[in-house]
Amino acid sequence: MKAHHAPPAAHGFGGFGPEVTGAFDELMGAFEAFKDANDQRLGELERRGTDVVTAEKVERINAALDAQKALIDELVLKARRPALGGRAELVGDLAAREHKAAFDAYVRHGEAAGLKRLEAKAMSAGVATDGGYVVPSETEREIGKRLAALSPVRAISDVRVISAGTYKKPFMTSGPAVGWVAETGARAQTASPVLDELAFPAMEIYAMPAATQTLLDDAAVNIDEWLAAEVEAAFAAQEGTAFVTGDGSGKPKGFLAYDTVAEGAWTWGKLGFVSTGSAGDFPSASPADPLVDLVYALKSGYRQNGSFVMSRRTQASVRKLKDENGQYLWSPPAQPGTPPSLMNFPVHEAEDMPNLAAGSLSVAFGDFRRGYLVVDRAGVRVLRDPYSAKPYVLFYTTKRVGGGVQDFDAIKLLKFAA
Repeated sequence: MKAHHAPPAAHGFGGFGPEVTGAFDELMGAFEAFKDANDQRLGELERRGTDVVTAEKVERINAALDAQKALIDELVLKARRPALGGRAELVGDLAAREHKAAFDAYVRHGEAAGLKRLEAKAMSAGVATDGGYVVPSETEREIGKRLAALSPVRAISDVRVISAGTYKKPFMTSGPAVGWVAETGARAQTASPVLDELAFPAMEIYAMPAATQTLLDDAAVNIDEWLAAEVEAAFAAQEGTAFVTGDGSGKPKGFLAYDTVAEGAWTWGKLGFVSTGSAGDFPSASPADPLVDLVYALKSGYRQNGSFVMSRRTQASVRKLKDENGQYLWSPPAQPGTPPSLMNFPVHEAEDMPNLAAGSLSVAFGDFRRGYLVVDRAGVRVLRDPYSAKPYVLFYTTKRVGGGVQDFDAIKLLKFAA
């Protein structure tokens, strides 16, 4: 399978400014330097063994590639963030504007009467056991958009918003018997389908940003924007870990927490893996073969929407691999705001994926939109606390989210074991 090579960067990609375009040009230049240095390393290895200086140069450029990609992602994220509290707020309905004004008064000055009246009028559950009030829908949507940009597994998974505490999904473990029959032939009675149920409970995550009263009194400060920016990183970090390795106890269940089995013995309820044949590394002979085997372990119906998920350090190792024609399997992003590719499939960095080690499951490949489900319970709540950390005001912000594998045939793993 030949690797796809991205064209040189063109200025003005996607309407991004010169800062993003310049960073993208530097990324492409760094990748060309990396290929030259790695080709030199491989040539030395074939002749007499790799020179230490050359090996260090390859790793140095490899690290620079990672840093440049991270910079581009950060710049693109900033460019795509819409401003809250602008014209959308002015054209919103009366109830939304009223909620926004009441929430603003609560956050800035602790005036809760307006929110109490609105929640009573809406016949909501009111104040939760841990206190707090629901943020305006515009702020909740903005938090969700930012999490999708920051949380790698959420960005590629199926996301459902629920109003109950648990999302239950039935699935068919065995269907009715089917077969061919002649037009006038007798039809044998078919077996009934066997159904089972997957349950995805929504667990609570929290963040506690702090602000000075001076900041809150400043009318120029957009409270919605400030709150979304303060909680996004904390929520994304908690979600990122849970969706990969969470044990399902008080948090979502990550896809690596499920039982695994060699692909040849795969059964429903477990994730299948392909072994590299070498403990803790790719094999020295034909090192790209395990990746090819991993891709084709996935059925074609899932493979067309497949994505790789791995950590930054694992991607640094994959970046050195070539196909049988000497072409690099890894390619840089085609343009700012898009992921790099591996064998023409997108690569998503998840730092909670394990790095290469003996027996590690360091690479996942699959159609995560069909394979992994994220459930968000509607409503983000905020409790204002001006007492616990004077002179600062704390905002205990909670969100309920769950997750787990919904199709065990849609995700495959690469195990670095003999």
